[in-house]
Parts: sequence; structure tokens; C-alpha cells
Amino acid sequence: MVKLSTAMKKRISTVFSIGKTAFHWGFIPTVLYLGFKKGAEPGMPEITVLSLLWQ
Repeated sequence: MVKLSTAMKKRISTVFSIGKTAFHWGFIPTVLYLGFKKGAEPGMPEITVLSLLWQ
């Protein structure tokens, strides 16, 4: 097993912390973006931001 230095452990911790924050703040906007990009299924009303807020 490889022994990590304290500096390397701190860097890894920082990378995971930044990744966790990016995931937390980016997940819902990404899902919404992909949903709007794909659009509504045939026969369903058009998807708009206003319809999202009223539901």
C-alpha cells in the first residue's frame, strides 16, 4: 500500500470537497437543462419555465 504525505491527503480532500460542492449545486440545473433540451413528448403541452413554476 502506498503511503500518502500529509500534503497529498490535503489535496485529495480539497478535490473531493470541490467535487461534492459542484455536484450539490449542479445536479438539479443539469436535470432541468436536459429535460428542456429534450422537450415534451408528443401530445403533451410544451415545457416552459413558467409551466414548471406553476405546477
